[in-house]
Amino acid sequence: MIVLKSPREVGLMRRAGVILSDVVDHLKGFVESGMSTQEIDEEVEEFIGTRGATPAFKGYRGFPATVCISINDEIVHGIPSPHRRIKDGDIVGLDLGCIVEGYYADCAFTLAIGDVPPRVHELLDVTRESLDLAITQCTPGKRLSDVSHAVQRHVEAHGFAVVRAFVGHGIGRALHEEPQVPNFGDPGRGPQLRPGMVLAIEPMVTMGTYEVRVLDDGWTAVTKDGSLAAHFEHTVAITENGPAVLTRRVP
Repeated sequence: MIVLKSPREVGLMRRAGVILSDVVDHLKGFVESGMSTQEIDEEVEEFIGTRGATPAFKGYRGFPATVCISINDEIVHGIPSPHRRIKDGDIVGLDLGCIVEGYYADCAFTLAIGDVPPRVHELLDVTRESLDLAITQCTPGKRLSDVSHAVQRHVEAHGFAVVRAFVGHGIGRALHEEPQVPNFGDPGRGPQLRPGMVLAIEPMVTMGTYEVRVLDDGWTAVTKDGSLAAHFEHTVAITENGPAVLTRRVP
């Protein structure tokens, strides 16, 4: 069942989303070569706590950290470690969430560290652009698969592949709610979008095939062919006036 949120509930999710937006801005200047992924995790946990929110991921289904940190061929759910250090030339995906008064927000972005090849920059740009295009479809009367199709069309037009094993999701009083939001599919299908729906839209895109495998830690998902992967995500509310990106600070 898809749960519609009241303006009050969306307001609480926006409060959580603004905190995440501020974390993202902070991390863009904080993450650097030589840093351990655990240092990043500890920084985010402290930041969220000082803003009066609670980390969404720590302890969720047993996940041991505040941030999912996924490097290079890792797509999602990488576990921070004091032994894993960021290097020049890496691309680093950071997926984070927080809770304000029982309501969740969720976002992700991928950073290039130092110099990376032009095609890798293009991977990041195209993944981010596909998310933006998906958000434009979040208007009342559209169908859920219009959001999905916008991602796939843009990604594949640039010669990249959309991961199919992991999808976006509804979000609210739980981190994962109905509906699932794939990043692929034909347009014009699925539930009609209505004001009060809130979606976590999260394209995951690879430079090779879309096939994945999960490492022995039971969490970290990597590309089966070892190709690089990027991940971007926003929490988006459907309103009468169109999409409201709750994890992007309004100027």
